[in-house]
Amino acid sequence: MNRKKKLSGKALILFRAAVIAVLFVLLALVVELKLLNRMMLSLVIPVGVNVILAVSLNITVGFLGELSLGHAGFMALGAYTSALFTLNVKGLPPFFTFLLALLIGGVVAAFFGLVIGIPVLRLHGDYLAIVTLAFGEIIRGVINVLPVTGQAMGLSRIPQYSTYVWVFFIAVITVLISMNLLKSRHGRAICAIRDNYIAAEAMGIPVTRFKIMAFAIAAFFAGVAGALYAHNVTFIKPTDFDYNKSIDILVYVVLGGMGSIKGSVIAAVVLTLLPNFLRSADNLRMLLYAAALIVIMIFNAGGYKARFLEKRRAKKAERMEEKEV
Repeated sequence: MNRKKKLSGKALILFRAAVIAVLFVLLALVVELKLLNRMMLSLVIPVGVNVILAVSLNITVGFLGELSLGHAGFMALGAYTSALFTLNVKGLPPFFTFLLALLIGGVVAAFFGLVIGIPVLRLHGDYLAIVTLAFGEIIRGVINVLPVTGQAMGLSRIPQYSTYVWVFFIAVITVLISMNLLKSRHGRAICAIRDNYIAAEAMGIPVTRFKIMAFAIAAFFAGVAGALYAHNVTFIKPTDFDYNKSIDILVYVVLGGMGSIKGSVIAAVVLTLLPNFLRSADNLRMLLYAAALIVIMIFNAGGYKARFLEKRRAKKAERMEEKEV
């Protein structure tokens, strides 16, 4: 039995590696051969950034079950710290400069995630949502007045280091780490806290520690996403990271299904591309976009998706039983 599990585990790893390789080759062909128009090619990096943001927020909202409305604040920290690093460091190769910038952006965001998480995560529900929203606005307000960040004028002439290769592999790493976290001992403890906070605490799970850990991991990847964003657009300003950005990220998570990593990825891709597909609709664009959001939400909330998955699992179980017979 253990041998079968090992074989199935290896087969799953090989299958995932093959899928990642195929996706990367397809993406490289599309970008290098310019098979899409210029507008669609310009969305490749934003799609990847939004995938990282959605998956990272899903750790807090989906796995942990706590509503956070300050994710754009962590993104802003990563964007500004990484941009200040690349603007002031000279003499290093671009590859190492950008790699260090990504790590610095993620670590700074994770540090503030720890600092904010220690007092804030003792709250629950609406109170936590309001405090995290306030935190995001405080970060934006501080950036708005600091001379080193360019104040309201923002930072410009940031090196354009972000490429589809960087974004693709960081998005893949984010997804894989989140999936492994979900299946790990720590992930099960985090999900137990989400399911029943009191029961988890009664069973001896250090609730505060696991909540802070999940919050810090989510903040780290948000900081990395901010660094990728800054080094793609080459110009950032405080208004890029207001509460509307946090709401957009939360929409990806909710529409994709809270706790579903695949759903977050799909929702981030679809909702990033959808407004651009609707550009030809002119004045009806936002109406059609809102209608699409409502349809997706009804599909999720109505349980159609859950019933579809349940039927698929039942059919798979039947096939397994037939093979055993």
